Amino acid sequence: MELCTYKISIAGTVQGVGFRPFIYTLAQRYLVTGTVSNNSNGVEMILNADRLTLKQFLIAVEYEYPPLACIDSIKHKEITYQIFDDFQIVETKDKGDISVNIPPDVSICTECEKELFDPKNRRYEYPFINCTHCGVRYSIVYDLPYDRSHTSMKFFQMCKACESEYTNPLDRRYHAQPIGCHDCGPRLKLMDNKGQLTQFTTNEIDKTVTLLEEGKIVAIKGIGGYHLICDASNKDAVTKLRKRKNRPRKPFAVMVLNMNMARDLAFISMIEEELLVSKERPIVIVKMKEMHSSVISPNISRIGLFLPYTPLHLLLLDKLKRPIVATSANITDEPICTNLESLQKLQGVYDYVLEHNRDIVNGCDDSVVMVVKEQQVMLRRARGYAPVRVKLPFSLKHTVLALGANQKSTISIGFDNHVILSPHIGDLDGIASVEYYEKNIETLQRVYSFKPEIIAYDKHPRYESTKVAFEILKSNENTVGKEVQHHYAHILAVMAEKQIRTKVFGVAFDGTGYGDDGRLWGGEFMVCDYEGYERVSHLEYFKLLGGVKAIKEPKRVALSLLFSLYGKEVLTLNNPTTKSFSSVELRAYYTTWQKGLNAPLSSSVGRLFDAVASLLGICQVMSFEGESGMMLEELFDISVKGCYAFGYENKKVDVLPLLDEILQEKDISIAVTKFFNTLVEIIARVYEPYDLPLVLSGGVFQNRVLLGLVLERFPDAIISNMIPPNDGGISLGQIMATIHTSRS
Repeated sequence: MELCTYKISIAGTVQGVGFRPFIYTLAQRYLVTGTVSNNSNGVEMILNADRLTLKQFLIAVEYEYPPLACIDSIKHKEITYQIFDDFQIVETKDKGDISVNIPPDVSICTECEKELFDPKNRRYEYPFINCTHCGVRYSIVYDLPYDRSHTSMKFFQMCKACESEYTNPLDRRYHAQPIGCHDCGPRLKLMDNKGQLTQFTTNEIDKTVTLLEEGKIVAIKGIGGYHLICDASNKDAVTKLRKRKNRPRKPFAVMVLNMNMARDLAFISMIEEELLVSKERPIVIVKMKEMHSSVISPNISRIGLFLPYTPLHLLLLDKLKRPIVATSANITDEPICTNLESLQKLQGVYDYVLEHNRDIVNGCDDSVVMVVKEQQVMLRRARGYAPVRVKLPFSLKHTVLALGANQKSTISIGFDNHVILSPHIGDLDGIASVEYYEKNIETLQRVYSFKPEIIAYDKHPRYESTKVAFEILKSNENTVGKEVQHHYAHILAVMAEKQIRTKVFGVAFDGTGYGDDGRLWGGEFMVCDYEGYERVSHLEYFKLLGGVKAIKEPKRVALSLLFSLYGKEVLTLNNPTTKSFSSVELRAYYTTWQKGLNAPLSSSVGRLFDAVASLLGICQVMSFEGESGMMLEELFDISVKGCYAFGYENKKVDVLPLLDEILQEKDISIAVTKFFNTLVEIIARVYEPYDLPLVLSGGVFQNRVLLGLVLERFPDAIISNMIPPNDGGISLGQIMATIHTSRS
């Protein structure tokens, strides 16, 4: 057959994942000549082959690509015939608009793990061992294309042995940008909390293990930031960490050496195990076998477990032989610490710090997932999963920068038919958080040479993300702003992930979102498509006593609803909510409720959860977001059937009858269970007339019990599996809302 020259372009996550050596190996198998190189859009090949060989070659590429690669598209065309004597990997061609994916950080691979524990291997116990199939990526990248000179590894000169591996196309470490060894790579150092190097006779890892055994708290520099760790089996150490970090009740994540250790602690399904051992190594929320340590997860029977994902973690746990608490090192409401300067704010929390000299360029927290009705639910999309490219069901007319919400913030950039969604950034509740947020915007724009034509942002005028949007628009007169309603963005994010093109019936339940009428929405039923939405029903509004304070104090929400139920009679009632206030406070709040002083109106299901938790005496003041819902989960009894009354008139859902019946209930577990059942009935009642796909989103659907009950009642209901249902998906939804936005 006739020999022709073809140009093959492959887009996706194809840099820094061993793709070029994979192509080189295929070229040897099929005896083809030519070249392969990276460029701004992915990988490019110039290939001499006949048509049959080309077809076989492309099939092999599509089905045999490296484990960390992800192919978005393969395009080929015949070009002018060229002569090649052999097949070569050539230097990166860096030109044009950048659209290649930034590869995420992933866990150590099996081959590297074997070498790590092999005394005969030159990288024996080297805490930064990696290859093209594993290790750091996103956290060390300054720019694309992904070459060593564009990472924080550029400061480390390779030794001859590493260079030999790095330049050998048949080696597992060919162009593994973080390559290093004991002689030339990053190194550890152990210091006390004042920054003084410790004096010890053993190596840093052995000494750290000794410190953990002694009950000390150690800050460890990982891939995307620092962890605060201690021996999870030492109650005194965990209690000390809680006290120092001012984290009284929020559960800690626990890292275990292997699945045997994980099974000792929890019941783990097949899907949960697959997630735990996956290359992404997220924190997986699972059910504890017993309350092993009430200080790790106080009053809650579920625990976040994850396996070691770095060689450093593996070495520590292999020597310690016990699980460790591993929680992100950060001040409350601030981003994870990524350098010693930021870590110093926690100087009073840790006793020692295990440091290394490879810079963290991009901070990235641990990902968190759970499994409900055999479906994966992403609670925090970060290390291992992000940044992520989402393919859209249509092409965008303009480039779009979406700035997300204010809590669990992410940002997105959209171009052509793709969106790049950032890792979890966090809550924008302080100066440091906003600075970190703005750095993430700058990073995505710089790396992708991205210039937005449209800025999409939340309607809430006081969100920090909205303020940033106005600043960008002010300094870029050719950029157009697009205001997007919060709950509409929630539903659109699911539609984007699932490639839905039709109208849907969306149920958006969360804590707070700014409504079109200026009120705080959060119990919304809407018919949506990409043209817009119609709010077809919602929870009847109720007042939030004290405004923002009500978000952290369920008793305020419950008291307001009691006033709606019984008026001034509440002042003489005796229940868990009223008992949490003094008589003076009750009278004062009745006056503010009557006059609507600092009492914004809300339709939030999230706040309804809070109210129920207060009325039943379960939680009056929350120490962390979502605590009331998690406490209600614990009391759910699957054997209890039936539900409470609710009103539904003029497209509004009245929950007051429900609350009245809850107050009459003698058994707390029955009350909680019927409350969950009633929420499902409310959804069923409002959804009944609509012959449309049912889409669920919003932070309330992170509640395992509620989501499970809805999916049981409506098995075809659509939820997001890869994008968080909380505000982490808002920026993706915002981009979807801009399809008809014009710049003129």
